[in-house]
Amino acid sequence: MEQRSFKPFGTVSALTLGGGGIGNVWGTTTRKEAVETVLSAIDSGINHLDMAPMYGRGEAELVVGEALKDRDLSELKITTKCQLGTLPDSKIYDKLNESLIESFERMKIDKVNLFLLHSQLIKDDYQLPVLNDLKDSITTSLSCYYDSVIPAFEKLKSEGKIDSWGIGLGEEQALISAINHEKQPEAMQCAVNMMNSIGAIGYISKKPNPNRILKECQDKEIPILAIRAVQAGALTSKMDRVPHPSGRDKPDFDDYEKAKSFRDLAKEWSESPASLAHRYALSTQKVSSVILGVKNTQELKECLDAENMTELSEEQLKELKNLFT
Repeated sequence: MEQRSFKPFGTVSALTLGGGGIGNVWGTTTRKEAVETVLSAIDSGINHLDMAPMYGRGEAELVVGEALKDRDLSELKITTKCQLGTLPDSKIYDKLNESLIESFERMKIDKVNLFLLHSQLIKDDYQLPVLNDLKDSITTSLSCYYDSVIPAFEKLKSEGKIDSWGIGLGEEQALISAINHEKQPEAMQCAVNMMNSIGAIGYISKKPNPNRILKECQDKEIPILAIRAVQAGALTSKMDRVPHPSGRDKPDFDDYEKAKSFRDLAKEWSESPASLAHRYALSTQKVSSVILGVKNTQELKECLDAENMTELSEEQLKELKNLFT
């Protein structure tokens, strides 16, 4: 597998195994199947695992712990995250450290190579368009991030528990502020797909614009890990999970309906939609690795095959983008 430049690790495999699929977020799988998927990914040359406690309420990390027992981890890089929220400054380090230690216990490791903030960043006075009553638990304010989160991350580094740290989603102005802060994140997770959509997790902004954050990271040379390559299944041949009773994932299913022209084009190009969507992300400038949400070895193989294909041309990338403009 291609190795790409990624400053926190030096290099990283072009594909990363994410925890959503093996944690039952993207449809049903079994522990046995999930473990086999982790092992197949590593044997195929994937050297980065991107986990989080939220993926199946710890299930993805438990899968990794089972899969990695008695294996040499010297060539493997592991990322995990923390859904922090906005807390008093005095509680930030303890919350991050506690979450990290619990992740260590589930994965049977004593350090992670990258630790990410999993709650979305917002400006201090920002009002969420929806779920504003949950703001303090699902978002982290910029002042909290600057005053307490960054120092806590740096302390965890000094203690040898993490090698690097970074951030991901949030309200666009808040993320741009964080990217341009004197202490820049050492890595970013950016949504990369031709729909320019983050679907159901785009509740922070009235009109989410992931490409704006991607471009800011590209311009500022922030190392990029791509997420949402298939936009929660919308860019695959079939949404193979049951909609949540609350309707909270309706935007993802709406995106699937909007993507019919994409599926038609994939058929015209004699390629599966998922393969083409992953090749789009892999062909995007300055993306170090594309994080996969696969839940079984069959889905993994489709992504591995896509990585072995040539990158898309500028003309093809433009044609795909034009489907949704």
